Amino acid sequence: MNKIKEFVEKKEFKNFILGVIVFNSIQLGLMTINDLNTTIYNILKYIDMACLVIYIVEMLLKFIAYNIIGYFKSLWNWFDFIIIIFSILSEFTVVSSLKVFRSFRIFRSLRSLRGFKLLSSVNSLQIIISAIGKALPGVAWTTALMLIVFYLFSIIGVTEFGKEFPDWFGTIPKTMYTLFQVMTMESWSMGISRPVMKEFSFAWLYFVPFIIVSAFVAMNIVVGIVVNSVSDVSSDCNGKDSEDEEKNDIEALKSELKIIKEHFDNLDEILKKLNIEDLEEYNKNISIKVKSINNNENI
Repeated sequence: MNKIKEFVEKKEFKNFILGVIVFNSIQLGLMTINDLNTTIYNILKYIDMACLVIYIVEMLLKFIAYNIIGYFKSLWNWFDFIIIIFSILSEFTVVSSLKVFRSFRIFRSLRSLRGFKLLSSVNSLQIIISAIGKALPGVAWTTALMLIVFYLFSIIGVTEFGKEFPDWFGTIPKTMYTLFQVMTMESWSMGISRPVMKEFSFAWLYFVPFIIVSAFVAMNIVVGIVVNSVSDVSSDCNGKDSEDEEKNDIEALKSELKIIKEHFDNLDEILKKLNIEDLEEYNKNISIKVKSINNNENI
């Protein structure tokens, strides 16, 4: 079981699965060609079946390596499992009504996003993804504020310009779509505001404030929220890295102290094994030799 876990976690195995996913994605695209030769189409179909078998084998290996509970702890594994089940069902003529699920096979190509785990910049990518997730609540509230602004300006637009410009301001939904175009700056001046201003000279009092509030203020708020989230997540990651480095230093120091303690213990054992009489005899011999050397020097 541990060997299987090591196997599925090997970089070579992940690269192989990634290659199969990319190849399968290209093959699925080739199968959409209308004037494709029947023989080539059948070959591509068999290749697709082979890729599906590889996905099933990968799933079974992960079942064995992580057990069922551990396997389904990952959302990516849930995604893979659902797509593989749909693909298996689509291959049986018994459930031909489920042939529509074959279109889901293309979503297997999204598994290639896991390839980012193999990149050296994965930590930076995780910071960006975490920052976007952290910014979502603030962005959601900003979106709610924008909907209120759109709704209020839509009421004004329908009331003031609806009769003369029904295609742009005839209803609330049409007006909101027009305002969305204005917010994106897509042909808003020559395409919308100037024609309206020919009929209503005061229309600039409607468009200019809306652009300032929506395009400039709201978008900058969103950018600010995301930038702050990236900064916060980066700080957290740096703090975590500092803590990890400090822990590593402490562990290294503990290891060195342990080695020193072992040396002292060994030295104590050696001293205990030495006989005190032997040690005195050794000292006497040393003294005799020293005296002998001194006498020779005097002579």
